[in-house]
Amino acid sequence: MTDDKDFVLEKDTVLEETVAEAENATEETPASEEISAEPVKEKPKKKSKEPKEKKPKDKKPDEEKAEKKPKEKKLSKKKQRILEHEQEITAPTTEYAIECENLVKIYKTEQIEVVALQGLDLKVKRGELVAIVGSSGSGKSTLLNMLGGLDKPSAGSLNVNGRNLLKFTEEDYMLYKRNMVGFVWQNNARNLVPYLTAEQNVELPMLLQGQKQRRERALELLDAVGLSHRINSRLDQMSGGEQQRVAIAISLANNPQILLADEPTGSVDTKTSDQLLQVFKDLNRTRGITIVIVTHDMRLAKQIDRVIAIRDGRTSSEIIKKTHAEIMRESMSLEEADEALTKSVTEGEPDFISEELVVLDRTGRLQLPKEYLEELGMKGGDRVKADLDKEAERIYIRKAE
Repeated sequence: MTDDKDFVLEKDTVLEETVAEAENATEETPASEEISAEPVKEKPKKKSKEPKEKKPKDKKPDEEKAEKKPKEKKLSKKKQRILEHEQEITAPTTEYAIECENLVKIYKTEQIEVVALQGLDLKVKRGELVAIVGSSGSGKSTLLNMLGGLDKPSAGSLNVNGRNLLKFTEEDYMLYKRNMVGFVWQNNARNLVPYLTAEQNVELPMLLQGQKQRRERALELLDAVGLSHRINSRLDQMSGGEQQRVAIAISLANNPQILLADEPTGSVDTKTSDQLLQVFKDLNRTRGITIVIVTHDMRLAKQIDRVIAIRDGRTSSEIIKKTHAEIMRESMSLEEADEALTKSVTEGEPDFISEELVVLDRTGRLQLPKEYLEELGMKGGDRVKADLDKEAERIYIRKAE
């Protein structure tokens, strides 16, 4: 029993000593080593200074407009030269669109020589509508080809807008045909591409020249010739008159200054012929284009103010439409002309009369109308006598005895 008690006491003593050592250890621990229940506060970091954004200044309206404008592309030296050359070729320098002086055209082959034009003289003012008439072989189509730059004269002088075509280079002719003249042919196969629509046919010349807004321009021209309802029609879906009107629109695609028409009414009826002539008149009046029409149709020619007749390669006569007042003032005194004019108006006579004039060439030669020669019993090679009456300012011609 004694041993057991001693063991219990010894155990308690050890426990007490252990507790006492633990308490002493706690008391000896420095405050810096004590674990704090509170979380450690981190020091706030300094914020980095961000650069302040500068507010854009209010732009002036002129500066805004300048920014909106697209930058102009600088043309290459070659293109600039071509444009300057083009302007030089097409810029008018005189009041006359066409001036022919002693114009000669000779076609040669190995065995034969044909003189198509034998010293033709002709002047056409800018903005004038002129018809050229003559029998087959008279030289009118040859003249038209030379005016269009398709053929070159053999001799003489041919000026268009003051530029002499005889001095043109091949490049000059290319620019001239592209920008200066438009053609309307009698044969529709030369005017239209059959598998294209009317609109596409009109756009084609503009496409080859690189023009912009081609569709708008094509629709405008088709409307000008009265075919806005036919823009999607092909060649086989249009009448002959409609095809010719499309051809007129095509000829105007590149804004030519001169329009040349070779027998434009040759394959259409009378009603369609009048409609086509009205289109030409409207274009001449509204756009100021110089128009030269070659035709056999004298009925059509009588509706044009100036008609030039060509015979044997020369200009033989001109038919000019004048008012009664103009004709009367040339042959009467002012009082007599006014009386005659008043009388003609009251009687309902037409306001215009066509007067035929004989053309005198540079050497003083003239061609008398064929009807006059037949009436007087004259023919080529006959000798005639000419008498001058100074007081009446007239020349009398009669067959020599």
